[in-house]
Amino acid sequence: MTAEKDVLLSLLKLTHNGWVPKKSIASDAGVPANLAAKALRKISQENLFHDHETLINVTPSQRVEIAIRAVQLGADSERVCLSLSWREFERIAAQAFEAGDYRVVRNFRFKQASKRWEIDILGFRRPLIICIDCKHWKHGWGRNATMKAVRSQIERTRALVDAPLAYYVKAGIHDWETATIVPMVLSLMTGPDKFYDNVPVVPVFQLQSFINELPSRINLLKRFNKSFVKLDEFLTRNSQ
Repeated sequence: MTAEKDVLLSLLKLTHNGWVPKKSIASDAGVPANLAAKALRKISQENLFHDHETLINVTPSQRVEIAIRAVQLGADSERVCLSLSWREFERIAAQAFEAGDYRVVRNFRFKQASKRWEIDILGFRRPLIICIDCKHWKHGWGRNATMKAVRSQIERTRALVDAPLAYYVKAGIHDWETATIVPMVLSLMTGPDKFYDNVPVVPVFQLQSFINELPSRINLLKRFNKSFVKLDEFLTRNSQ
């Protein structure tokens, strides 16, 4: 397991920019060539990379799967995070919510009160809408940064609550009567606070457990209620 974990970490580290030699993986992982080759064969069987003779290439989706697998094998989550780009980090978050039966919309843009807004990820599972702000901060994740991020996300969430119905239709909510809208901040690494103003601040590799516990903890979190009593009228009017 240790050899496989070390090889996975080296794959993450070395495949940012395309093809790399197989022998570089073994050298960087610091494991004997025969053990590295055995680990690569196992990883290849899981379709986590593409190889061509002596070279290896990893797609963005495969890099996300490699990161998750490395953590499952005991790799330090912060070390794994340091090897991920912002887009890969966002992809992990989206996949976690999809695994929890949420429908996910990324980079949701809307306009409210003559101002344009964007929310990194929206997760929908009736009656919940989770508004996620992804913070790819590798350094400087202190208390002041947490407070600022949470306040900004509360402001975005309030704007979404007050947004015109057309944006909810755009998001695919056609038959909801009400929604509970929850702001949250997702970080690469563990910060000084798990909550600020009842808004959860969740490290990405603790996200799955947070999602699993969310229904039972929803009453403890900051949330906004939204009624769609006029949604049917809006849809009827706009279909004529």
